[in-house]
Amino acid sequence: MNGISDGVTVHEAHKLLKEKKISSVELTQHYLERIKKVEPKVKAFTTVTEELAMERARKADESIADGKAGLLTGVPLAIKDVICTKGVRTTCSSKMLENFIPPYDAMVMEKLNAAGAVMVGKVNMDEFAMGSSTENSAFFPTHNPWDLERVPGGSSGGSAVAVAAGEAVAALGSDTGGSIRQPAGFCSVVGFKPTYGRVSRYGLVAFASSLDQIGPLTQDVTDCALLMNVISGHDKRDSTSVPEPVPDYTKSLKPDLKGMRLGIPKEYYVEGMQSGVSDVMKAARKKLEELGAILEEVSLPHTPYALAVYYIIAPSEASANLARYDGVKYGYSYKGNTMWENMEKTRGNGFGAEVKRRIMLGTYALSAGYYDAWYLKAQKVRTLIRQEFDKVFEKYDALITPTSPTVPFKIGEKKDDPLAMYLSDVCTLPVNIAGVPGISIPAGFVDDLPVGMQIIGKHFSEETLLKVAYAYEQATEWHKKRAEV
Repeated sequence: MNGISDGVTVHEAHKLLKEKKISSVELTQHYLERIKKVEPKVKAFTTVTEELAMERARKADESIADGKAGLLTGVPLAIKDVICTKGVRTTCSSKMLENFIPPYDAMVMEKLNAAGAVMVGKVNMDEFAMGSSTENSAFFPTHNPWDLERVPGGSSGGSAVAVAAGEAVAALGSDTGGSIRQPAGFCSVVGFKPTYGRVSRYGLVAFASSLDQIGPLTQDVTDCALLMNVISGHDKRDSTSVPEPVPDYTKSLKPDLKGMRLGIPKEYYVEGMQSGVSDVMKAARKKLEELGAILEEVSLPHTPYALAVYYIIAPSEASANLARYDGVKYGYSYKGNTMWENMEKTRGNGFGAEVKRRIMLGTYALSAGYYDAWYLKAQKVRTLIRQEFDKVFEKYDALITPTSPTVPFKIGEKKDDPLAMYLSDVCTLPVNIAGVPGISIPAGFVDDLPVGMQIIGKHFSEETLLKVAYAYEQATEWHKKRAEV
């Protein structure tokens, strides 16, 4: 349609709209038709907002005609179903919130709406963001467009698939332990987890409040920088939001890494890593050296403890956060004969197996007699992990690791083995524990399945990560490959 392909980027769409080669109404219609075509195969969306999208597209065309268009005006986006959208169902892919309609917008939605973006729908996820495969949705699993029998990663699997399958130009997700970066790696798109506090969490349904962060999933690094420009910034309604000035991230997009020092943490190249993933990472490191970067092996000895720390802290916070779903205030409610039966059946029927598993883990860790032994000790090790990152970043500009130790696994392959599923995030968890930023970019393929490379930086070093990611992207062709669905 007028030069629009399913892989058009934000900056390409903006150029077409600005030059009036296409209208936002036409662009939005194109993506809504694409959703109808591929949804039966990939199942990325929980709600398609067709009427609202067309209304916003018409308003965007008016803004463009008046010369008031920004870079996101009229551009169709998908939003993870854990981000509150005023008047639009926000389910967290849970029976508990199946019919919940928020009375307000999340801060990131306020910013996107002000920028003129067009939301085409809410996308599937692991229930309450608890999972690594988007199989834990209460509604249906989402399928990886590169191989429909495989998972797209999680919990932001719907966001990654919507971008990879050409159902939206870009998307927003949330990342608690790798939930943006791991699905980005599995679906061969760019996924960015900003520094904790860089993007407001106001209106993000909480999983683990000290770990959650909203970020973009895009087709290239330029789009990632553009979305970060819009959604970043201080918000007084979020006590964890940091009042740091927001730079223009697009100014850091320079394809030159001369003199940059990049660390290769040996603990991230774990035993059990697929040989193909290891080969892709070797080639990626060689390319970074060709671009002028200095690469050296480093050690982060507390990294092996990150998995245990995460699965004490995150479930503990989830246990506290999900206590509000009691059948009284809002959401699903079971009507029994007593108050206790109401609460027991509401939570028993409303939450899925993985959510209940994590609530029990967290409640145990916080219980009398175990708080000091588990939760308090985990917080102490968390401090050590953060200090370790701070120390290594005194010498290195960024760290280079795989995003995941494996390629996407088959749907159902790890469903009955929670520990194996948890290990999928072994490379991404430490980033959230330390609160530092991380980005996953396409780095290659193993047997036609995507492999992502993760770049980690110190607090508020988003510009550095974007620079490294952009330089690598421009020197390779991986980001140009598109899944055929």
